Amino acid sequence: MNAGKTLFAQIMDFLPWTTFNRYVKRYDGDCGVRTMTCAEQYRIMAFAQLTYRESLRDIEVCLGAQAGKLYHMGFRGTMKRSTLADANESRNWRIYADFGQRLIVQARDLYIKDDLGLDLTNTVYALDSTTIDLCLSVFPWAHFRTTKAAVKMHTLLDLKGNIPSFIHISDGKMADVHALDLLQPEPGAIYVMDRGYVDFSRLHALHLAGAFFVTRAKSNMKAHRVYSEKTDRSTGIICDQTIALDGFYTKQNYPVHLRRIRFKDGESGRTLVFLTNQMTLPAATICALYKSRWQVELFFKWVKQHLRIKCFFGTSENAVKTQIWIAVSVYVLVAIVKKRLNLDASLYTLLQILSLTLFEKITLQQALTNTGDTFDQYQFDNQLILDGI
Repeated sequence: MNAGKTLFAQIMDFLPWTTFNRYVKRYDGDCGVRTMTCAEQYRIMAFAQLTYRESLRDIEVCLGAQAGKLYHMGFRGTMKRSTLADANESRNWRIYADFGQRLIVQARDLYIKDDLGLDLTNTVYALDSTTIDLCLSVFPWAHFRTTKAAVKMHTLLDLKGNIPSFIHISDGKMADVHALDLLQPEPGAIYVMDRGYVDFSRLHALHLAGAFFVTRAKSNMKAHRVYSEKTDRSTGIICDQTIALDGFYTKQNYPVHLRRIRFKDGESGRTLVFLTNQMTLPAATICALYKSRWQVELFFKWVKQHLRIKCFFGTSENAVKTQIWIAVSVYVLVAIVKKRLNLDASLYTLLQILSLTLFEKITLQQALTNTGDTFDQYQFDNQLILDGI
């Protein structure tokens, strides 16, 4: 790696720019552009995400203060916030969505042999959504409630590498369960989700496609026990049962047997009831699979803290989707760098280190190795902490 380049330029060298230019051409992104190409827009937005910039003015001031280093970072000159704002409003967000999806494919190929520590060969996905609150007067297109605006980010996270394999951005009104209609079930894969996704007709569609699901049962679910396995209560497994649904509609929507596992968490004292169509894995593995769903919460926490919710770099639907997709692609890019350089530190640690060192002219290996996991508790001191995440 060239030590004469800044760390930011070295990170950007990992991107498939030929592919990026193909997407720009597909959507006429640079048609009539004189001052800021889509590639330069992407670089500036990626810099903003990696360094936690809070506004267009913040980006402008930060880059202006380092004018002598901009050439070595891949920028042609100083950036004006009005130019970036215009680019975010007018350049088709699908350029960055398609590019993000391409990086996702690349990253998943790199992590495909990773071990989840659960002795499984199946691909395991965590499905969830996060709501990004917006100001209704500024973002009137993002309908949510009478006095509120919001967008929802529906995400399917591949737990090998914690790479998002599917993302859908909707307005705030879209119910979580409808995301199941947008998925193409992968036979043999395990989908882990909370009880907001419990819809028995949709779960049965997953079952018929040869996929497995692990979720939590709703408290009002009507069912009867068909068979019980012996359990060791000292492990927290209270019961492991095969059940049949009793509700008039639910037993029509899901006419085959399910598995119900009741588990008491020794740390919190809570009792959780899991529901799955995976009938052969040990009950402890089913519980561990649901616990692994926490990784998608960490992903959302990172995205929200990087997006600086109160200061989107544009107010149109196009600008918001552009920023979200560039943020996601930056996350995936760092995952690619981590794997290609064979780094031990977590993604969150690497992102924190990069946020402080992008202007440095040292090699990525020097900057990112022997770091320890100082930041692995996810306490990002220079980030805005949002309530509820």
